[in-house]
Amino acid sequence: MEPAVPDTFSHGTVHEAAEDFQAAIRSEPEVLALWESLTPLGRNEFLCWVEDAKQPATRSRRITRTREELLEGKKRPCCWAGCIHRTDKAPSRWQQAVLIDGKKQKGR
Repeated sequence: MEPAVPDTFSHGTVHEAAEDFQAAIRSEPEVLALWESLTPLGRNEFLCWVEDAKQPATRSRRITRTREELLEGKKRPCCWAGCIHRTDKAPSRWQQAVLIDGKKQKGR
């Protein structure tokens, strides 16, 4: 008999995981255990990174990469500047210049 998959799924501090993301994380008990062991902020960084993808193919690659990075022992996504949606922390100067002001200039 296989172990039961928990009904609950831990989300981030700002972002909630969409069904496709949850399905990918739940697909392997080891990956789900690693996901649940992250802090809410760590989970939030992965979720923000995935949600920031503009194209479905990029989103899919990021979900796959999240699973791989969890198995590699990563606690945050590689090469991600951090979530700009948090209200408990001001964006860094780099985030402000590149992620926030850059999006405003492009009309996003």
